[in-house]
This record gives sequence, C-alpha cells and structure tokens, in this order.
Amino acid sequence: QVRFVESGGGLVQAGGSLRLSCAASGRTFSTYAMGWFRQAPGKERELAAAISRSGDNTYYTDSVKGRFTISRDNAKNTLYLQMNSLKPEDTAVYYCAAKYSVAKYSDIYYSPGDYSYWGRGTQVTVSS
Repeated sequence: QVRFVESGGGLVQAGGSLRLSCAASGRTFSTYAMGWFRQAPGKERELAAAISRSGDNTYYTDSVKGRFTISRDNAKNTLYLQMNSLKPEDTAVYYCAAKYSVAKYSDIYYSPGDYSYWGRGTQVTVSS
C-alpha cells in the first residue's frame, strides 16, 4: 500500500520561507502525478500547486505564483514545496496528494476528487 508523509511545516514570520517535503513509500513514486493542497480553518481545501509524473509540467494557483515552487525527486521518492515570501493568508494545513496516472500528456490534476492518496498534512502558520 502506498503511503505519503509530509514534513517541514512550522511557525514562521511573514516574509519568511519554509520547505515542505512529502516522502512516498510503496509503489513506484514516478507513476503518480502529485499535488500540494492546503486547507485553512473554515475554508475548502484548495490546490496550491501540482506537478506531472516527470516533473516537466507544473501548475500554481494565482495566489502563490512567483513565491512557491513545486518539485520532485523520483529517485528519492520525494515531493517538495519551497515556499518563499510567506504571507499570513498562507496559513493552513498543507497536504500532499497523489494520483496514479497513465496519461500520455498533461498529467496535471486540479480537483481534490482526482487524487486517490493523501498524506495526513502538516501545519504551516505565518505570523504577521
């Protein structure tokens, strides 16, 4: 059974940086398209960033463009989210999510319902 475990969250001041990691175990990591979702209190879970199986294609929601970078190391079975210039509105629980994919092109997925596997989440808190 495949499992994903996030790490790297914490408390940081506005303008600071954090790097989230998501370690995968089980089936071959490179067969999964991946995403980082976040959920703030009282709000719906939203996609922050997504990446294709190869890492060649990425997507960012408008509010994080230019500040966040999603990447993956398939040899290390790990997904990353580098978050710079953090703002208080970035405060949320961050989840990595995975979708087993055989798509030939554009394996970027946008909806929480597209993903089959989820980590337990890691809290990111940005103070003003």
